[in-house]
Amino acid sequence: MIDVAGIKLSNAQIAWRAAQDLQDGSYVNLGIGFPELVAQFQPAGRHITYHTENGVLGFGKAPPEGEEDWDLINAGKKPITLKPGTAFFHHADSFAMIRGGHLDLAILGTYQVAENGDIANWSTGRGGVPAVGGAMDLVHGAKAIVVITDHITKKGEPKLVKRCSLPLTGVGCVTRVYTSLAVLDITPRGFVVREKLLALSLEDLQLVTGAELHLDGAIAPLVCPEV
Repeated sequence: MIDVAGIKLSNAQIAWRAAQDLQDGSYVNLGIGFPELVAQFQPAGRHITYHTENGVLGFGKAPPEGEEDWDLINAGKKPITLKPGTAFFHHADSFAMIRGGHLDLAILGTYQVAENGDIANWSTGRGGVPAVGGAMDLVHGAKAIVVITDHITKKGEPKLVKRCSLPLTGVGCVTRVYTSLAVLDITPRGFVVREKLLALSLEDLQLVTGAELHLDGAIAPLVCPEV
């Protein structure tokens, strides 16, 4: 396995790259943890309405440190700010929005993603959560599911695999993955590489991926600013 530590993108850069593909006018749910960073990098001139399972629609960026209002939080218990038109509603109504297909996109973190679009992103192990939570509704209710993640685990094992070995959150639902090394689409053929870091060859990328990589035209450079 090659050492990619010195060249891989930071979490903030991965979030920035995913944010560039947000569509103007879309309704987007950001998963707990890492995906929450995406809201910090919303492209100028685009109107995105963010949704959180605990019952807020249309919230803004995190407030500056020291200016938090702890009555205003997202599903990950992180402080949020309000925008004109922000709406509050019951938890049950929030999930009715998800299950009713009213969200255009959900951006989730993960432990594993399989080449057929399966996702495993929950655990009840040490440091885990009591159960799968709202992710099981998001993967079925949102119109599209994309994932942001490091390409490998802290132990250097692939997170993009042929088949998930961990309990599944959803089956065949992920369409795109933004990693610390590449941007990949999930197609009937499996993982198709759309972008990769210039410092990494396709052969090197394959070495840290647990499933076969495919090409569909030229691979664009994955270039992100320092954020």
